[in-house]
Amino acid sequence: MILRTPNDDAAIRLQEVLRANRKSGRAGTYAVCSSHPAVIEAAFQQSLADGSLLHLESTSSQVNQFGGYTSSTPSQFAQWIDSKAKEVGLPANRILLGGDHLGPYPWRHEASSAALEKACSLVRDCIAAGYQKIHLDASMGCADDPKPGISERTIANRAARLCQAAEEAYRELPSGLPQPLYVIGTEVPTPGGETQDTGGPAVTRAEDVHRTFEVFRAAFVELGLDAAWERIIALVVQPGVEFGPNSIFEYDRAKAAPLSAALQSHPRIVYEAHSSDYQSQQALTCMVEDHFAILKVGPWLTFAYREAVLALSAVESELDQNTSSRRTAAVREALEQAMLEDPAHWRSYYQGEDQELRRDRVYAYSDRCRYYWHRPAVQEEIARLLNNLSTRPIPLTLLSQFLPLEYHAIRAGELQGTPDQLIQYHIRKVIAVYANACSVKSPA
Repeated sequence: MILRTPNDDAAIRLQEVLRANRKSGRAGTYAVCSSHPAVIEAAFQQSLADGSLLHLESTSSQVNQFGGYTSSTPSQFAQWIDSKAKEVGLPANRILLGGDHLGPYPWRHEASSAALEKACSLVRDCIAAGYQKIHLDASMGCADDPKPGISERTIANRAARLCQAAEEAYRELPSGLPQPLYVIGTEVPTPGGETQDTGGPAVTRAEDVHRTFEVFRAAFVELGLDAAWERIIALVVQPGVEFGPNSIFEYDRAKAAPLSAALQSHPRIVYEAHSSDYQSQQALTCMVEDHFAILKVGPWLTFAYREAVLALSAVESELDQNTSSRRTAAVREALEQAMLEDPAHWRSYYQGEDQELRRDRVYAYSDRCRYYWHRPAVQEEIARLLNNLSTRPIPLTLLSQFLPLEYHAIRAGELQGTPDQLIQYHIRKVIAVYANACSVKSPA
């Protein structure tokens, strides 16, 4: 039984944007790849302001049949999004749910057969929950795969199996529901960014694009997925953008020109750009114009959340310094403790001396601390912080020091200085960069 009823309008709207991009390069869509409540709230508010499609995606690590690191299954995530939409008044036909990196990644340390079966189960659950766009990502090797990596043919065959599972799940749904849309590719950036800061990624070659399409098409045809092949809307490639713990690799339009031109041979599709976080407004606009029409953003949004929360912690410290009337929140300390107690989500991403590790755990572009915001001890300190700051007005002088963007917005009458709204505004400043790059502009 379907757990969420998707609306044709969202899928149609997405495809119209992508067709417009192929014609003029002046339209695109950004996908918010996050499950953090503050990020989701900011994305809803931005969509309401813009009148735009709200494109939300959950990754296989965030949300899966076992709960992922958010303790949420696809059905629970979809139901939460529906509830939030009703709460803020966003029509359901403006929301498109997608699955990002749906494949063996969370189970890559298991044998390939077991990992792929779990990945197929996840895809089925996403379709049943009403997800309409599926990124089929089998690019990572599993425990029993040869090193250093698996062949493109193996990746394509596994992606076709994932698609087969999605199609089977779709046929079990009530008739008349929109058919799933798919994204494929083999040159998929590592989820969460690079682990090193040295050297930028190589841009995908045009000839590799053509070969990838032929390899994937053959794999789909072999499983009788000809109809599903016609619903592939995008290819994941490497446009040369990425971020490491302390580095950003910027988009170089000249280097990506042959890759952009390769799409002339594939008129139905666009490119989906992963790891586009931290790119400049100009770079993102150029990417959209060059047919990287789907921009994925995730870590930058929780990076902005952390900036705002720790800035508010600094404000609280100044307000309550040398007083004993209340205990100040210890957000930074609680976050650090949670990361030290369970280093699984950051250990392979950061190297260096203890002081470097302490800094990177919280401040790095990789933003591995996003895996820990939901921990009860951290949530308790955040709640304490917001409560402490909600009992009296925050002096503008402190906002000028610690949240200058928000300070100017308050002075201009655009923002109220409550802690929640300050956080929302800070996240939305990032989302607005993507909205502008995709030619989705808020009313003046």
